[in-house]
Amino acid sequence: MRGDRAVLAIVAMVAFVAALDTTVVASAGPSMGRELGLGLAVLGWAGIAYLLPYGVVMLPAGAVIDRLGRRRVLFAGCGLFAAGALLGGLAWSSGALLAARGVQGFAAAFLVPGTLSLVRTGLPARRRALAVAVWTAALAGALALGPLLGGVVAEHLHWRWIFLGTLPVFAVVAALVALAVGPEPVRAGTTVRRRAAALFRPPARRTFAGANALMVLWGLGMSGIAFFTPLVHQRFLGLAPQAAGAPLVLVAVALVGTTPFVAPVSRALGPARGVCLGFLVVAAGLLAVALVGTEPAVAPRFAGLLLVGVGAAFTAPVTAHALDVVAEEDAATASGVLLSAQELAGALGVGLTGVVLTTVRAGELASGAEDGPALAAGYTAALLLAAVVHLLAAAVALVVLAPRGVAARTDVRTTSSQECERP
Repeated sequence: MRGDRAVLAIVAMVAFVAALDTTVVASAGPSMGRELGLGLAVLGWAGIAYLLPYGVVMLPAGAVIDRLGRRRVLFAGCGLFAAGALLGGLAWSSGALLAARGVQGFAAAFLVPGTLSLVRTGLPARRRALAVAVWTAALAGALALGPLLGGVVAEHLHWRWIFLGTLPVFAVVAALVALAVGPEPVRAGTTVRRRAAALFRPPARRTFAGANALMVLWGLGMSGIAFFTPLVHQRFLGLAPQAAGAPLVLVAVALVGTTPFVAPVSRALGPARGVCLGFLVVAAGLLAVALVGTEPAVAPRFAGLLLVGVGAAFTAPVTAHALDVVAEEDAATASGVLLSAQELAGALGVGLTGVVLTTVRAGELASGAEDGPALAAGYTAALLLAAVVHLLAAAVALVVLAPRGVAARTDVRTTSSQECERP
């Protein structure tokens, strides 16, 4: 296998598994809860325990990667992620499960920006667009298959295989790293703090800082909805684990199907209005799902889920705009800053969604409602809050991405893909 093909394989596998771990646990959550005695609040922490270290560690991880080199960091990340997967597969209590998720999140914080930086440093220019497309497809595949795969494994095998099944993947990734990524000398470098601060200086400041703000709003608005949707489908609609995650496939299908239209539409509207349109469509999709949120049927939700996928495709150029204004030697640091903002906000979003859902549910139960309708009412309230957050993001995009200087020359066709991990 040629070196560039090995890099593309690394990109595909790391993107898929890292994104999968943010969604696959949701469908298997009820099965985990029954076996380990976990309540609704603890199940929410199964998502937060992965996202929180993922987001917190990713910022310094980018600078560590730029200094120590991709080969060393990717090897260590593969080993650590595999160790977390093994612990998760053998988990005997809620504490062991949360610890496993934390180890995996910590490892992913190094693996993801390290792999993203390979697109800039490990491939010739003519192959980079293909690598971005591979990354996007892998993330979309994880988005579509995560809840469905989690349900299939929990229903027909055992939820422990969600973790154990990733062990061979990282064995292959480590072998490909040995083949395709050459050794790099340890570089003397500035602190994380100084390198990250440089990204927020002119001319990068306006676009890069604005992109971070949009990543935060996306994470706040969408991560919690993605995590709790399969659970609501099981406990309110009475769907089996496999069927509960299947409707989210519509989001990925719509995202992939819309992607070819993003570049021409963005060129016609301009980057600010193109991204603004995306957030508005996502908000419309969330509102459409909220309008039928208390109906005990899954089909009325399809239209809203499709809208969410369409809108997500148009928000994808945000990261491309941000990375276009930073130096190549800062690629891993910049990726770490952007992804850190998204994942930290995602962890907060899961927690916030859980608070809204459980608070409204408790109020409904106190009023005499049954558990299913009470849960649906809480979920509907969370959907409405998420829609408001995306409307705010649409307004922010108009301000921070308005053409000015280098930002006006950003090529919207080079859409970066990490935003597509969203449901």
